[in-house]
Amino acid sequence: MTNDDSRRVNHVIENYFQGIYSGDVRLLESTLHKDALLFGDINGTPYFKKLTDYIRGVRERKSPKELGEKFQMKVVSLEITNSLAVAKLSSPMFGFNYIDYLSIHKIEDDWLIVNKLFTNVEVVSFVL
Repeated sequence: MTNDDSRRVNHVIENYFQGIYSGDVRLLESTLHKDALLFGDINGTPYFKKLTDYIRGVRERKSPKELGEKFQMKVVSLEITNSLAVAKLSSPMFGFNYIDYLSIHKIEDDWLIVNKLFTNVEVVSFVL
């Protein structure tokens, strides 16, 4: 891993945050592999979407920014090994405390999110 790789992975995460916060689907799509899958649960209800369905949902909803929500998203942890990265994120929005786990892979010199796992928790607390 190089400093450039670290910078580029962080840039992908920043664009991911800005894309979901502002509802900018072009920016969000630029961070995700075309075959990315999204799995998780919301209040215990299983969630699965292919990228096209996820992007449609983001496009059709009011964004946290439009709703006047404060931007509170942050990286909790990030590990980069060779061409792989795993990020744990805190993404509070819409009254939920989402925890996202992103698998990020360097493919043909581009870092892209290839998988997203997420859940919501009552109270956000982390041991660092």
